[in-house]
Amino acid sequence: MEDEKQVESFTLILHSGNAKSSAMEAIRAANQKDYELAEKKLQEASEELTIAHQMQTDLLTKMSRGEEVKVDILMVHAQDHLSSAILVNDLAKQLIAMEKEIQELKAVIHGQKEN
Repeated sequence: MEDEKQVESFTLILHSGNAKSSAMEAIRAANQKDYELAEKKLQEASEELTIAHQMQTDLLTKMSRGEEVKVDILMVHAQDHLSSAILVNDLAKQLIAMEKEIQELKAVIHGQKEN
């Protein structure tokens, strides 16, 4: 049972980490104006977060049914990874939207200066 709990925690860390990495790659791609890659990386992050979030939901469901859910420092660490991955993903979406808007405004400004 303890091994199963560790595997569950590490799996949650894995998917959360993958999501966070993909979101950061999306930001880097947008900064290089590769919006197609940025969107692809955001989609990858979303898929990883869906898996991690489902794992968390399963644990909460067990707990709500009165089943014992043992929480140790490794699970706390895993939950922390999930929280930070969600935050980075949300921020990545905002930063990418802002980068696109900045580029659109630059195009307008440069277009006006040429006239």
